[in-house]
Amino acid sequence: MSKKIIVAGAGHGGVAAASLLAKSGLDVTVYDRSKKGNVGYDWTDNFAPGSLGIAGIDMPPENKFTYKPDMTFYSPDEKSPIRQNIPENELEINMERTDLYKHIISHAVKCGVKFVYSCNILEPILDGGRVKGIKTDKGDFYGDLIIDAAGVNSPIRTRMPLGSGVENEVGANNQFYVYRAFYDLGDDPGKVEDKYKVYLLPQGKIGIAWVATEETYSDLLIGRFNPFGEDEIEDSANFHRKSTPTLGTKVQRGGQLVNIPVRQPLSIMVSDGYAAIGDSAFMTVPIIGSGIANSFKAAKLLADTVLADINGAYTADSLWDYQVKFYKEIGSGLAPLACIKNLLTKLEGKDVDYLFANRVLDENLMNFGSEATSVADIFKNVSASDLIAKVPSLAKNVKLLVKLSPVVGKIARAMLAVAFIPKHYSRHDVQKWASSYLRIYR
Repeated sequence: MSKKIIVAGAGHGGVAAASLLAKSGLDVTVYDRSKKGNVGYDWTDNFAPGSLGIAGIDMPPENKFTYKPDMTFYSPDEKSPIRQNIPENELEINMERTDLYKHIISHAVKCGVKFVYSCNILEPILDGGRVKGIKTDKGDFYGDLIIDAAGVNSPIRTRMPLGSGVENEVGANNQFYVYRAFYDLGDDPGKVEDKYKVYLLPQGKIGIAWVATEETYSDLLIGRFNPFGEDEIEDSANFHRKSTPTLGTKVQRGGQLVNIPVRQPLSIMVSDGYAAIGDSAFMTVPIIGSGIANSFKAAKLLADTVLADINGAYTADSLWDYQVKFYKEIGSGLAPLACIKNLLTKLEGKDVDYLFANRVLDENLMNFGSEATSVADIFKNVSASDLIAKVPSLAKNVKLLVKLSPVVGKIARAMLAVAFIPKHYSRHDVQKWASSYLRIYR
């Protein structure tokens, strides 16, 4: 009898894993709250195109995507902008999220995946310590394995039993509250030198914003570590219109508020009958918030692990290899980047202005995209002599140096922790490792 796999939520990684498993003959059903044909936010996304192939998915038609322009970064005083120059072979593609979902869902259906839409997932169904199914507003559904792809505040992960070791909560300063909308173009946009402006700590707020000028609209994103409302959105939009008059006043589409995880990957991703992927497992790049490519890569790792369990037990023991491989290939880079993200939340506007004005941060350090999944990726264009040349500038600002210095030790501890992840599952060893790993970020 074919094993029954339930994917809770139509996250990118969940749909990709479903495709690989269904293609191998398993009975796979995805349950999602969205209406059919309406999965995904009403905006575009950037991601590394090569990740699709890793998950066994073809590239979308060329008329469905463009290549993302280089970003220009601004510190709070906006006096010393830094412009990227990404090599052509490293460019990410920019695609409507709804088109991307149509593409991967169409692929999944061809592979034999079934979809149930307009279905609100409420909580996991537990039998002792094992996840046996999902409770929804359409009834209870049972499966041999539940893949959790329901997002940062998944109703499955947040209700997992404490004994499983799976973290229920995201944690303070570990998720971004994001508003994004496409506005009309302002009066006489003319020639735009910097099409993609990214602002760090704008208006003294801990967070970012961007304004991207496209041919027919202007794309505004506001991201902060604390919730905000309509008044702050309008205030922020007016603030950015002063320096970017291409940002119009009428919202054409989008206008959604969503949550994105920006933290170290989930410390324990598997339990008996359960595996988390994508935003449910916090697979985004912590300093960027992009997780599509990582989710596609994780889908292949998860599918391989599930298919290797020829007995179909799908216990924490048999699924643990998925987490080990994820951490070795991806998480080992994301965990140290979370240390850098935590540092950035402690910087003030004057600190960031200083780093820009004195070229401590420069084109070489900011020349990264969603493929930058490790500290090494960020520093790949920086030579030893470049780093040494930055020392005098840092030494002149003792207060800033004191803020920056602890991150080196944190990064080293994070890398060491990941290197010593248990190769084989035992509840005691895994939970002991998870506790040590999480202690770094507390």
